[in-house]
Amino acid sequence: MTEYYRQYLAVAVLIGAALVMVGGMLGLGSLIRPRRPQPQKYITYEAGSDPVGTFGQSNVRYYVYALLFVMFDVEAVFIFPWAVRVEELGVQALVSMIVFIVLLALGLVYAWRKGVLRWA
Repeated sequence: MTEYYRQYLAVAVLIGAALVMVGGMLGLGSLIRPRRPQPQKYITYEAGSDPVGTFGQSNVRYYVYALLFVMFDVEAVFIFPWAVRVEELGVQALVSMIVFIVLLALGLVYAWRKGVLRWA
């Protein structure tokens, strides 16, 4: 067996050992965990409201807050790499980022004025 194939054999042995360990841990966990089925565990639960019949009505505010969070999270994803290289990118990148932040701020002001951010 050549050294080239011996390295692949080492990787295969490690993958096999990892699979055996994961299977062993899952099997051991299923043997020692408590078994106490309760009907309340299996009901549908959505956004803090109990289900009504087959469909639970959720408030739209939860989705608006989630969308606002995603919007500002994406903003952070764009700003961090820009901030690391801001000196090398030049004035055009600075102006582009200022326009980007102003547009997001205008969206936040619009949502604020419409009363979307009021919880009550």
